[in-house]
Amino acid sequence: MSVGPRVRRAGVVVGGAAAATLMAVTTAAAAGPPMPELRGRGLMHVFSTLDYRTRVDVRDIGGAHRHVLWPLSWKVCTQSPAAGQRLDGGPVTIGVVKNGERCPKK
Repeated sequence: MSVGPRVRRAGVVVGGAAAATLMAVTTAAAAGPPMPELRGRGLMHVFSTLDYRTRVDVRDIGGAHRHVLWPLSWKVCTQSPAAGQRLDGGPVTIGVVKNGERCPKK
């Protein structure tokens, strides 16, 4: 049985539309949840809120460039990505100072 050019063309269009739909769904699912607002919270809250598979880079932005070893002793001043942006699987960067210190001016 011979298939005419119109039937082949319809198959290509339907197949292409299905692939585009699948790609859109996959991209939306890969975007992930929105980044929560973490500024002003304790560093431990960051680790308990974000998915354990998320890479979190923590930096002391108080000027002393200290090693951040005990999360309960630090509070969040800056975050990237910003609150509300979709987490895309990339790293999250958190700027912290010791509890009792003020966050530096921008």
